[in-house]
Amino acid sequence: MALAAAVRVPARVLLRAGAQLPGAALGRTERADGGGDGARRFGSQRVLVEPDAGAGVAVMKLKNPPVNTLSLEFLTELVICLEKLESDRSFRGVVLTSDCPGVFSAGLDLTEICGRSPAHYAEFWKAVQELWLRFYQSNLVLVSAINGACPAGGCLMTLTCDYRVLADNPRYCIGLNETQLGIVAPFWFKDTLENVIGHRAAERALQLGLLFPPAEALQVGIVDQVVPEEQVQSTALSAIAQWMTTPDHARQLTKAMMRKATASRLITQRDADVQNFVSFISKDSIQKSLQLYLERLKEKKR
Repeated sequence: MALAAAVRVPARVLLRAGAQLPGAALGRTERADGGGDGARRFGSQRVLVEPDAGAGVAVMKLKNPPVNTLSLEFLTELVICLEKLESDRSFRGVVLTSDCPGVFSAGLDLTEICGRSPAHYAEFWKAVQELWLRFYQSNLVLVSAINGACPAGGCLMTLTCDYRVLADNPRYCIGLNETQLGIVAPFWFKDTLENVIGHRAAERALQLGLLFPPAEALQVGIVDQVVPEEQVQSTALSAIAQWMTTPDHARQLTKAMMRKATASRLITQRDADVQNFVSFISKDSIQKSLQLYLERLKEKKR
């Protein structure tokens, strides 16, 4: 699946040209409790950014209740918020966490890829690609403070980060479980996981659609630390401080060198990747599988 151009269009331009975000209030700012340097919060309807310019770090909180599903609007807002931090030289790192209790992100919003038009599927998939490319190639230090369940697209988002801290709660599992829904993880999902945990562990995890509880997640290497739930964010902030002791230019060039081949593989095949996704997701068998899954979810909520 792919987007042909290596030129990355700013999310703000994509927003003007396409999806409108009802009530998003992008760029809204407010004074955080306590005031002080860097205490101006900003964000959107679904993302809250709490910056500390003095420390050079911002905490980006996902707040798309109930389970932070990654809708088209949410994906776009996340990219815009990251862009804003990247354009401000006072910030060197971002902690990514959830504002929804018990869930980091439940992954892609399946209502975006079920019962919609091929044009909508293409637009949505381009937004998923854009999120991955922007986060994976960011010059900022990105650390995930995973304070809830983290399957599928939620897991992918954390895999773009430089470091992952998971809360020690048996309900907080993490992994790419697409096969459990009858969906095949795209090659760039596979590449990202393989880069983190190795080929054999990634092959097993992807074929079986495994979701790892904290102890197993640490053992397989999909997360770097497991800590008590109340210490997740503070541990992530400590980790980011350690990463920021390295001179930015050296760390950024090394990160780009390590990730170039993986990112380039999607960049050079981006349009084909979109076409493959639309063709796959439009199949009657896949649509029926998604509809059944969504119906089961509705029944659970009753």
